[in-house]
Amino acid sequence: MPLLSAKGVSKSFGGLKVLSEIDFEVQEKEIVGLIGPNGSGKTTLFNTIMGSLPCDKGTISFCGEEITGLKPHQICRKGIGKTFQLTRPFMRMTCLENVMVGRYFGKEIGCGYTKTKAEARAILEKVGLQHKEQVPAVGLNVIGRKRLELARALAGRPHLLLLDEIMAGLNPMEIAAAVGLIRQIHQSGASVIIVEHVMKALLSISERVVVLDAGKKIAEGKPGEIVGNEKVIRAYLGQAVHA
Repeated sequence: MPLLSAKGVSKSFGGLKVLSEIDFEVQEKEIVGLIGPNGSGKTTLFNTIMGSLPCDKGTISFCGEEITGLKPHQICRKGIGKTFQLTRPFMRMTCLENVMVGRYFGKEIGCGYTKTKAEARAILEKVGLQHKEQVPAVGLNVIGRKRLELARALAGRPHLLLLDEIMAGLNPMEIAAAVGLIRQIHQSGASVIIVEHVMKALLSISERVVVLDAGKKIAEGKPGEIVGNEKVIRAYLGQAVHA
């Protein structure tokens, strides 16, 4: 049984069809890359999985249970977490407080203050922000806010993590650090779906890649297969790349 299964997922805004009959699955402990040109429907698909946008048609199941129509907080408590393309921390709260909120209201809610604080500190250390725990989020740079966004998502104890362009705006050293962190999260037992335009990084960590174009799935396969796929080259890559 797949961890996540989407069948026939469709979404329109007015007369514009953003997702059209999307089928895909994610297995336990798998990293899946989701790529395509801007406007292809990647973030919309993430938002339908998280319940931020209702599907017009189709079903989404997680751990064998249909989650179509559930609210985002209900889906979070089922064990799915998501980072945002544009980071959205509580700017006036410290890094520690931001992660504590994520831990307290995520999966397995209701643990005490002391335990919540200790677990939030452990998550900050995991993402390399332990020395910033008392710094307000507004005082972080781009990489710091990206790490905090990831920490907040991890605080919900997700079984499946959706990463939406977490490497955007990072330099090569920061990208390498982000790749290492994603590998570490995966090795801890979580499955990952990653939307990313930094192709070299995405191909290096994805076990399978799904490609969208104009709201339709045009290809799916291993990285080595995708980079040589003529449809993918025409729609997105422009030329063959090395996996």
